[in-house]
Amino acid sequence: MKFTKMHGCGNDYVYVNGFEEKIEDEAKTAVAVSDRHFGVGADGLIIIKPSDIADFEMVMYNADGSRAQMCGNGIRCVAKYVYDNGLTDKKRISVVSMGAVKYIDINVENGVAVSASVDMGKPVFKAKDIPVVCDKENAVNEKITVNGKEYKMTCVSMGNPHAVIFTDIPVAELELEKIGPAFEHHPAFPERVNTEFVNIKDRKNLDMRVWERGTGETLACGTGACASVAAAVINGLADNEVTVHLCGGDLEISWNGNEEGSIFMTGPATTVFSGETDL
Repeated sequence: MKFTKMHGCGNDYVYVNGFEEKIEDEAKTAVAVSDRHFGVGADGLIIIKPSDIADFEMVMYNADGSRAQMCGNGIRCVAKYVYDNGLTDKKRISVVSMGAVKYIDINVENGVAVSASVDMGKPVFKAKDIPVVCDKENAVNEKITVNGKEYKMTCVSMGNPHAVIFTDIPVAELELEKIGPAFEHHPAFPERVNTEFVNIKDRKNLDMRVWERGTGETLACGTGACASVAAAVINGLADNEVTVHLCGGDLEISWNGNEEGSIFMTGPATTVFSGETDL
């Protein structure tokens, strides 16, 4: 199987051209190639396929072989892949993932895609649609007890479920390997959850670490950055244009605060290397 390894702010995936490559067991392949000791090493597998409703389809698997609905860093790299490899000459494309179509503007320098801006759609706050078990319609600044400690969470769906935790503890000091799995598998989240731990630096800057369901800690999460800004805005903690500082780099997120308005994400997309592997 031919592949290309790419990353957005360190959130790395193995990308496969599904126009040319046919994979018999995609989930099993995702587990194999994601292994950082015996495989290529990645946060998951993304297969780029033809689509009847968009320019391309993004089929995404987490490192444990589970399907994922959306990945903000991953979809930017899809845009770079299709442009740099001549699958399109358009600088504005559409990509569908599990039925949701996103529109992407590709930023090109010297004939190469270097970054992309994505319309990530509107944030969803209704608890039942995220889903999260909650007595209220929206889980905003709600209490949750994890490993015997009480937290305040704001839950958002960006096509996948997020629980945003604002903390005064510097995110670099958090024992994420202990608390991340406890959030992911908490009974409040029937489909598991991505959990973002966020320091508010000021109204235009957030520091964030993330524990992703099915993968563990990643260096960045595009949908998580969008969810964190949405949560900060509705809690009155941030302005409408925010830089989210992640372990692997920065993402620019904007949202007008209207629940019917889209969140826009801009960030880099980088090719690491291409190769072949036996399945």
